[in-house]
Amino acid sequence: MQQQVFSISQVNEYLRTRMDTDPMLAQIAVRGEISNYKMYPSGHHYFTLKDEGAALKCVMFKGNAQRLRFRPENGMQVIAMGRITVYPRDGAFQLYCASMVVDGVGDLYAAFEQLKTKLAAQGFFDPGHKQPLPKYPGVIGIVTSSAGAAIHDMLRILRKRYPLTQVRLLPVRVQGAEAPGEIAAAIRYANRYQLADLLIVGRGGGSMEDLWAFNDELVAHAIYDSKIPVISAVGHEPDVTISDFVADLRAATPSNAAELAVPDREALLQSLDSMVSSMASSLGRMLKAAKQQLNALSASAVLVSPTGYLEQKEKNLTLLMNRLAAAQNQSLAKRRQQYVGTVAKLDAMSPLKVLSRGYSVVRDSDGNILRSAAQTAVGEQVTIILASGKLYAEVTRKEEEYESEE
Repeated sequence: MQQQVFSISQVNEYLRTRMDTDPMLAQIAVRGEISNYKMYPSGHHYFTLKDEGAALKCVMFKGNAQRLRFRPENGMQVIAMGRITVYPRDGAFQLYCASMVVDGVGDLYAAFEQLKTKLAAQGFFDPGHKQPLPKYPGVIGIVTSSAGAAIHDMLRILRKRYPLTQVRLLPVRVQGAEAPGEIAAAIRYANRYQLADLLIVGRGGGSMEDLWAFNDELVAHAIYDSKIPVISAVGHEPDVTISDFVADLRAATPSNAAELAVPDREALLQSLDSMVSSMASSLGRMLKAAKQQLNALSASAVLVSPTGYLEQKEKNLTLLMNRLAAAQNQSLAKRRQQYVGTVAKLDAMSPLKVLSRGYSVVRDSDGNILRSAAQTAVGEQVTIILASGKLYAEVTRKEEEYESEE
């Protein structure tokens, strides 16, 4: 009997048909570790799932990959769902992955941790970027659903605590695929037109899936870029979202956000009462001091008897004038005495006094006083100054050494 011979294409097509008709392979879930992960420009994802003893090639086409809530990475343990069949061209079987979740923690939690790590590295949670909240906001913008219970709770608390503030609701969907875009657009719209002094962004409680819009990167960027301070108020106290980390302040609940956004009217009234009481006490002390000063002034001599006060001042002025005159006379007498003494000393030292005793002063033709015979020469004209008058003479002889007459 002659054996039938098949072409490669026939064999591969046969295997593909058999595998496609196997119910287990048509819808199967496979657990394994991702390796050789690649995402091509086409949007298709190619990777390998492996365990301790084997490996399985996998492909996830763009349409399915777009529905992933997390970013697959090498080394990540996942559960991939899809169908296993043969790719006829290569003759190799592979898993055509339709969906995938992170093994053990779920895809939402993995996506949350991945985005949290990414934004933290980019500085989105930096305390230095956070803005202080206005102490007395004139207008508060609330980005939430108009149909939820959260908006009614916030409005009730805001009216009770601080009725002076104006509230502007920016209604958005807070759940579903369209929610992140609407929330981000509302935040940017409020900033563009400066609609509020403060923004509250959030919703009431729900599952992680319900709150997922506030874990979206688009919303995180809008909150981070907001020039208006933002309070994140998502879910209940145990619920934590990416918006809570990025916002300027996190509130445990929407009701708590309303409490944090405005001061308490009752506390303000008590503070005002305290300040009024303090001002009244201070004013009372000032009035008392002024009254005492007024009493002291009214009892002063100038007000009791103005003429007597002026007479006393006149007497004081006369006394001062007499004292000044006496001091002036005493000073003049002292100066006169000093003057007489100085004149006497100068007179005693005067060259004229010396000349009156028979001495004379001799000057050369240049007017220089001669103190030695060596300063002149025979034939030189000299002037002799006496106590009374002058003599003009000519040197006929000189002796440079003095010889006393015997």
